[in-house]
Amino acid sequence: MVSYRTLLLLIITAGLAMTTACGQQNYSAEREALVDELRRESRLAGEYGAPPLSDTVLASIGTVPRHEFVPESLRHEAYRNYPLPIGAGQTISQPYVVALMTDLADVSEDETVLEIGTGSGYQAAVLAGIAEHVYTIEIVEMLGRRAQGDLERLGYDNVTVRIGDGYAGWPDKAPFDAIVVTAAPDEVPQPLIDQLNVGGRMVIPVGRENAVQTLQLLVKGADGALEVTDIIPVRFVPLTRDPVTRPEGGS
Repeated sequence: MVSYRTLLLLIITAGLAMTTACGQQNYSAEREALVDELRRESRLAGEYGAPPLSDTVLASIGTVPRHEFVPESLRHEAYRNYPLPIGAGQTISQPYVVALMTDLADVSEDETVLEIGTGSGYQAAVLAGIAEHVYTIEIVEMLGRRAQGDLERLGYDNVTVRIGDGYAGWPDKAPFDAIVVTAAPDEVPQPLIDQLNVGGRMVIPVGRENAVQTLQLLVKGADGALEVTDIIPVRFVPLTRDPVTRPEGGS
């Protein structure tokens, strides 16, 4: 029998394998088709015990113009269910992974979210469609400035972008009800644990570059203890540290 984790891995692998290009896009229709695809994949995963993607998450995916967050030369692929390069060795994540991570974060409209790794700004935009406010940190200045400009241009006034070392989090705005990390550290950063609210959820890929990484869901209990659930194997870019702020001897 196929397990839930195996099925999710197959869905992601299938998305990565898609390479069909097309011409000029009707972006609204493309976006609707993407949501339909994610809904079908979610329904299939549900047959193997996986919780379905929520209507709230799918609705947010359905409103975010992903083509505005990818290079113009790749806009014809914007609503394909696979990652795309955005420059500086980084990618915009596969839509299914964005939806899954958003769903695992279980954000409500009155909650505040911290995102580590702004990248293109797409994940922040999806979260902003649900949360009260999203604070997002990007260490690559070019990416952060571009994402900030795109988010402002598109009217996401409940997203605040900062250029800096995401490993340290954003203490001035803590605690956060949810933390979504879009790059993989070797281990979960303690500052992020400290900044997670009681009852808060952290969704984070953990593992070394070029090794097996695991997407984890961490839930913080009233006593500060973490309940950790391994979700699926994944592959993310590494969480980059700022040499200035990295502790001596740190990785």
